[in-house]
Amino acid sequence: MENKNKVILVLLDGLNYKNSECMGYMTALERDGKAKFAKVLAEMPSLSKPLYETILTGKKPIEHGIVTNEIPMMSKEKNIFSLCRDAQLTTGASGYYWLSELYNSAPFNKLKDTNTHDETKAIQHGRFYTLDYYPDEAVFLDGEHIREKYNPDFLVIHSMNIDDMGHKYGSDSKEYRYKIRVADNLLSVFVPRWIEAGYVVIVTSDHGMNIDGMHGGKNDLESEVPFWIINDDEKTKLSHRLEQVYVASIIGTLLGIDTSEMKNKVESIYRGY
Repeated sequence: MENKNKVILVLLDGLNYKNSECMGYMTALERDGKAKFAKVLAEMPSLSKPLYETILTGKKPIEHGIVTNEIPMMSKEKNIFSLCRDAQLTTGASGYYWLSELYNSAPFNKLKDTNTHDETKAIQHGRFYTLDYYPDEAVFLDGEHIREKYNPDFLVIHSMNIDDMGHKYGSDSKEYRYKIRVADNLLSVFVPRWIEAGYVVIVTSDHGMNIDGMHGGKNDLESEVPFWIINDDEKTKLSHRLEQVYVASIIGTLLGIDTSEMKNKVESIYRGY
């Protein structure tokens, strides 16, 4: 397949759908017709590492086998990073170390794996952190450094501060909502730069957060997350409610890579309002 777009995937870890209403900049893009917006239903269990794998492979945790955060194991599936490499596309990530464990090497070695620049890896250019409170601003800056220096076709920027505050104070707290507003402000700084550089930007989350500061189950606060596509020249229309297993196919279609081996195809969810 011919490469159509460069894509940046922003994963705001722990952002539930309900509290995405705090995001004024993203709302402005949607209202002005510059972003498509939908609700995504996360797979079970609604935990981070299993759902990173779902977002990047199109398979449910029970299918791909990553069902817990606790075991350091690599993906065994065709995923967006590996498919990009098969298509000779450049990849990058600024994110939590679990991404490195899934797609580059496991277990994570802080001394060797924190900064990765290796053409043989699935994630060729990476900056990985291990602290949940590593500042979101730094995550975005690290990602922007990778973008400017290496010009990746596919770049993941994955921040953890929303999730961290959710666990500490619950989703019905000013601390949780504040970190959502911080992320929204960061997007208002970086998204225009990425659009100018010609990227399609997807912003979503892996899972939500309940008022007890937990996630993992099917409660709406835990399992419903927002989803935006920005700068999509194909004028794609999304249904109001998507299943998370389709996100990988959406990304693959935008990139123009062959996702035929993925079980869940994008055609079944791209439809009008």
